[in-house]
This record gives sequence, structure tokens and C-alpha cells, in this order.
Amino acid sequence: MPNEIEKIFSRDNRRLAMARKVRDGKDRERIFIEGRRLAGEALRSELVIEEAFVAEGFRDRELVERISQRMDRVSEISARLFLSIADTDQPQGIALIARRPTSPLSSIEARLAENSLPVVVFLSRIGDPSNLGAVFRTAEAAGAAGVIISPNSADAYSPKASRAAMGASFRLAIVEETALEDALDWANRKGIIPVATAAATTQEYTELDWQKPRLIVFGSEAHGLDSGDLKLIGDAICIPLENSVESLNLAVSAGIILFEAKRQFDAGRVRA
Repeated sequence: MPNEIEKIFSRDNRRLAMARKVRDGKDRERIFIEGRRLAGEALRSELVIEEAFVAEGFRDRELVERISQRMDRVSEISARLFLSIADTDQPQGIALIARRPTSPLSSIEARLAENSLPVVVFLSRIGDPSNLGAVFRTAEAAGAAGVIISPNSADAYSPKASRAAMGASFRLAIVEETALEDALDWANRKGIIPVATAAATTQEYTELDWQKPRLIVFGSEAHGLDSGDLKLIGDAICIPLENSVESLNLAVSAGIILFEAKRQFDAGRVRA
């Protein structure tokens, strides 16, 4: 059992007020993690967990015990008080506050040196946190070296993005608030070839040599990449679509391209 179970009775408690602030994105140094699945994923990662809250009657004592191995105190609150901090309508009775992960571009470079899939994903102005999280999950599943996110994108660690990522964002190298120009400059210095995704091109994603390190740039579903972005990047690929379908969901597009890259990369390692 935890070293200390501390009961909280007041909605105005300082730690509960802090939890709501983190949940609402008003504390950029911490992240809010809710639910059994995400709490378990947080424990699998190297996140620094600062607070843990459980509702009275929470039954997963094994999970509480695992949390207690990372910190000295778990706070127990009533179901009514838990609703005051929860981000979901039907909470499962457990929430964590963790220090926000920060990844520099060098963390992606380290992954590339480890012979991971030599693909870095750049997400430009992605406003939907669920799309953002789904791409994280896809990128981790494919073994991508990391993800870079532009300014004016959704919060990579918002509760909604974290639920969509299902823990991937706790482990993946994610570099935030990086302008496309800066990412392209970094890629050029590191010998990483940039390529955009664009509907108005004839080069299909299967025609690229994915054995080479690449920075693949995705725009938002609503607006894609503008002409200035495409000019900066230079090269572009598309996914051919049938039946007059204009576009695919961002995470679906990322999955199709990343797993083709993985297929080619794995085949090259077998031949080697």
C-alpha cells in the first residue's frame, strides 16, 4: 500500500485547484492524466509523477500500489470531488499530475542513431487534439524517430490528445513549438530529406525510397499545406484516392505512409 493515503475533503484544496488548472491547460509545466489505462501507460514511461488522486472505492489496488512506488503520497477524494477535477463525463476514479515531457531535436537524432525507422513526422498547424494524439500513436507503432509540431497546433499533452495517443506521447520524442523553417534547416544540416504531403501532386508515396532519412510534413485536414510551405519543402507525395474522395483523416494518411516506409526499411534490413 502507499506510504501515505491523504484524504481531501474540500473542493478548494490547493492540490485539487492545481489539478483543475493543469487539466484546463493553464499550467504548461505539468500534464493531466486520467483513467486506469493512461495511468498504467504513464507508469511504463519515464514521466515524473507529482500527484495522484483516487476516488473513494477505487478498486484497482495493484495500480495504486504501483503508483506508490513512484511517489510517497496518494490523495483520496470523494466521487463528487473527483468529478470536479475529471476531464471525462464518466471518470474511472484515478488521475495523475505529471511533469510535462520536453524533448529537444537531439532526442530525435539519438533515435535515428539507434537505427530506428529513419522518418521524422512534422505536423503543421494541427488544431484537433484527437488527430494529434492519433498520429502520435501511429508514429510510435511504426517506429518513427520522432514528431515535431509547429506553433499554432493543439496542445500535444492535453487530456484529449493523451487519450487519443493512448500513452504514445509519454514515450515518443515530441518536439513542440518548432517553425517549419527551423525544422527544415535542422533536417538539411542532418542530411534528412524533407517531403510534403499534398493532393495536387502525381508522385505516389510508394515511389519514394524510404531507406533514406526523411522529414515528412503533414498539414491540417482542413487546410493542408499552403503554397509557401510547399515551395520551402520542395518535394511532395500523395496517396492516390478513388471515387472522387478528396482527402483522408490525418492519422489514416500518416499510417498509410509510415507503414510503407516501415515495410521498405524492414525489407532493406533483411537484405543487408
